[in-house]
Amino acid sequence: MSVPLARRAATEAVGSAALVAVVVGSGIQATELTHDVGVQLLANSLATVFGLGVLIALLGPVSGAHFNPAVTLAAWATGRRTGDGPTGREVAAYIPAQVAGAVAGAVLADAMFGEPLVRWSTHDRFAGHLWLAEAVATAGLVLLIFGLARTGRERYAPVAVASYIGAAYWFTSSTSFANPAVTIGRTFTDTFAGIAPGSVGPFVAAQLVGAALGLGLVATVFGRPAPAPEAAPESGTESDPDRLRSEPEPAAPALP
Repeated sequence: MSVPLARRAATEAVGSAALVAVVVGSGIQATELTHDVGVQLLANSLATVFGLGVLIALLGPVSGAHFNPAVTLAAWATGRRTGDGPTGREVAAYIPAQVAGAVAGAVLADAMFGEPLVRWSTHDRFAGHLWLAEAVATAGLVLLIFGLARTGRERYAPVAVASYIGAAYWFTSSTSFANPAVTIGRTFTDTFAGIAPGSVGPFVAAQLVGAALGLGLVATVFGRPAPAPEAAPESGTESDPDRLRSEPEPAAPALP
């Protein structure tokens, strides 16, 4: 059954909101429970792993569970060749929904912990090594998602994607945002998981570069996807030799 685009976009908004609420809320909770930054990051990453896995398993059958403009754009770019990706209209619906949901999730997390509903983050993350980390994290994420699709193992996405993000929290210096919508949403909270508005532009640029690199890695490792197959001729027409011999050749279509 085909799900209407409006419902899929709403699902992307809900999923993105829930994801950011998990990231921001667990960060606030961790800082209230301990002053050990390592333990804070561990708590934050574990909550994100569990939350993201649940959201993908629950909402994936409805919208594909992108929750990420970089993933949506990568799916659109790949689908232009294969014919099975989102259309431009779907991309135009998904991305604003993801960003709006991410902002709502940050505000919701602040509300649940008695923080100011909207307070711009002062957590500066403006450094070259952080941008490199974001490009690496996003490239790995795209390689994983589309590699699973190429090998017919999409059913492992909830566990695999959540596990990758959990690992990337620790092996990247940026703690792996890897998501433009989440990056924007996290500017609205001046808490553990926040990012200063002035740091957003380079982060998003690095994430988009990483998505492109990820698609290049998919093509390198798995080969380029085959173009969408053309419709097979109907039985008894051009593929039927007896019919070709007994009927005159049809006139060629007029060219523009």
